[in-house]
Amino acid sequence: MELKGKKVLVVGLGKSGLAAALFLRHKGAQVTVSDIRSAESLAKEIPALLDEGINVEAGGHGLLTFRRQDLIVVSPGVPLNTPELVQAKSFGRPVIGELELAARFLKGRILAITGSNGKTTTTALAGEILKEAGYPILVAGNIGVPVIGLIDESTDDSWSVLEVSSFQLESTEEFHPRIAVILNITPDHLDRHGSFENYALAKERIFAKQDAGDCLVLNADNARTAEAAARTHASVYWFSAKHEVKQGAWVENGNVVYRSGPDAGPDAAIETILSVAKIPLKGMHNVENVLAAVCAARLAGVPANLIARAVEKFQAVEHRLEFVATVNGVEFYNDSKATNVDATAKAVAAFPGGIHLILGGKDKGSDYSELAPLLRERVRAVYTIGAAAAKIESQLRGAVTIRSCGTLATAVSAAVVEARPGDVVLLAPACSSFDQFENYEHRGNVFKQLVAEQKDWKLNENV
Repeated sequence: MELKGKKVLVVGLGKSGLAAALFLRHKGAQVTVSDIRSAESLAKEIPALLDEGINVEAGGHGLLTFRRQDLIVVSPGVPLNTPELVQAKSFGRPVIGELELAARFLKGRILAITGSNGKTTTTALAGEILKEAGYPILVAGNIGVPVIGLIDESTDDSWSVLEVSSFQLESTEEFHPRIAVILNITPDHLDRHGSFENYALAKERIFAKQDAGDCLVLNADNARTAEAAARTHASVYWFSAKHEVKQGAWVENGNVVYRSGPDAGPDAAIETILSVAKIPLKGMHNVENVLAAVCAARLAGVPANLIARAVEKFQAVEHRLEFVATVNGVEFYNDSKATNVDATAKAVAAFPGGIHLILGGKDKGSDYSELAPLLRERVRAVYTIGAAAAKIESQLRGAVTIRSCGTLATAVSAAVVEARPGDVVLLAPACSSFDQFENYEHRGNVFKQLVAEQKDWKLNENV
């Protein structure tokens, strides 16, 4: 892809957009960035861009800006139906995302992981397994590091382990993972994609360019994910926490086991990888994440004993069912990354009961009533926060005790008052964070700080 002298517009100045703009400029492109945020809100980013000779358009998008480009690179947070992008495409301007741009320059092989839930944990775990085996690995994507930042470090021998979202995938064209993993597909981001089917099809772009020499790992227990097997040219491998699969990983007699594909013959031996009891992560959903990582790692050639060693050492990723503290016998868990209903259900299911659940934030078109049966069974009270509070309360009314709290600080304080020794206070909001916080990390960090302050208060009270 020749960039020198080309006029390139980067739309959106998040982490990915900033990294893309700098990369393009270093490749000799004439770069402009456009963001709807004001110049004041971009005060940290603008000086570095101007120093590199990059033009900055802030406070809105200009139609002429979009029409005067040879290429447009869109950040994941910018919808493809943004009017200026739609018009630019109608004029024949190519529009790609940062993931697509990076993939065209990235060396080595790609292991890409997507799904509605579990992406970050599985990506981090897969990276640790390949690292344990001595592979040269790079980990990036939706996990927090722009893929484009890996280009200079990548080699012909390296593995790039990438967490990829529907927002990143919908703007891909030639993205081609050697191994692709779809963990699950459940309703999410319906406010962005318009329908569940559109969302699912965006996820399936992960294997659009795969062929028979590539591998696609699918969840046999998730109906919508399993459907993808009929639409791929890649070799399909499965994982299941419920039953044996033809080729792939599953749970049998309390162990994670694996069987290789048809090349090994019909009587291929079943390998025992490790005992489920040795998985250090809480919840059945994390058993599924381990199964997916095991399958991908074996396809990458990692021996079973090294996989087991890496899994046993692995710790929960921050903001993913992360244990925070025990205060007066009450355990606090931070699952701020639970930004949809299915993720919250999995977090709640990880505990037998006695849960004080904090729900709310910015609604993504979700149906919270789906949580009602599980909440009746395991949750003592729900504490609502943020813009979605009224919708959550209306859809869960009668299923569980609900406390309308407004803010996270109020919710934590209320839960502490009501919780008893042996109970769990769980932040698993089922919503995005953008109504009250910068992102889910900010929300999770505030929760942990509130717990720390509450811990000090409780301890001081008992002195």
